Amino acid sequence: MRQFFLFTSISLLLFSCTTTSKNEKIKASEWLIGEWKNESEEGIIIETWSKPNDSTLVAGSFFVKEKDTLHIETIRLFEKDGELVYETTIKGQNNDKPISFPLISETENELVFENLNNDYPQKVKYLRNSNSTLTIFITGKQAKKNVSEQFKMIKLK
Repeated sequence: MRQFFLFTSISLLLFSCTTTSKNEKIKASEWLIGEWKNESEEGIIIETWSKPNDSTLVAGSFFVKEKDTLHIETIRLFEKDGELVYETTIKGQNNDKPISFPLISETENELVFENLNNDYPQKVKYLRNSNSTLTIFITGKQAKKNVSEQFKMIKLK
């Protein structure tokens, strides 16, 4: 009976450790949740992140110039085989099919995703500057030239 109790206790402990670490990378990325805004002469970018379940973060991103919406993007952040994946679908591009960017680097305040097979961008980086600001870096090659864009975002909600 004592061996049975010991075996059951160890099994429960191992099972609980496995369960809690399953979505660890999603939990560590929750600082993205909220509504973020970048306003410049070119227009306004709004990116809104939410957590519909324990294993996924989703975002909608819009670029508006004056009264025209020029860019609509949906983003899904999820774990696949223990790795974090940034999946983006841009309306009117790639036949409206998602493009995946696996995580290549992470810290407490930074997530870097890369897909060298994508035409542009090849790299997407989110850098948390503070609880109310972050910077999105989009880099890669376009027409054989290195291109880099950055968007300083302010948290609205």
